[in-house]
Amino acid sequence: MNLIHWISSRLSGSNDTKPNRTLKILNRTRQAILAHRVEVADHGATRRKGLLGRDSLPTGQGLWIVPCESVHTFGMRFPIDLVYLDSKKKVKKIRSGVPPWRLSACLSAHSVVELASGTIQMTQTQPGDKLEFFFADTLMERPGSIEPMS
Repeated sequence: MNLIHWISSRLSGSNDTKPNRTLKILNRTRQAILAHRVEVADHGATRRKGLLGRDSLPTGQGLWIVPCESVHTFGMRFPIDLVYLDSKKKVKKIRSGVPPWRLSACLSAHSVVELASGTIQMTQTQPGDKLEFFFADTLMERPGSIEPMS
């Protein structure tokens, strides 16, 4: 089952369950890995909790909130980078180093990836870039040779 089908079935309330797996995110446009361990927040409890309760978000880790048009950092203890995506995983908007106690939105977004602060600058991610998602256990030795999750 592909990633989008799995998420759609979870959002529709289907009984088709899949173990919680982590993802890798590749910025195909820049040939840069945004994160190698991304959790998926795709239902009420995980979407509400987000990154709250954590002391930090290490480089290379993140949270993909789907669906999502806006986030807040109320109660967080560290800044984060935000990458808003459309339904085809094209970057709509970026925000770097968003500190605690802020709001951010992109009403045309389908989802948002929360990343360690500095990731956007390090990967040179820009609006218009195309991202690809892979299960974390997928080998990514040569990005051109791997199959993305659709």
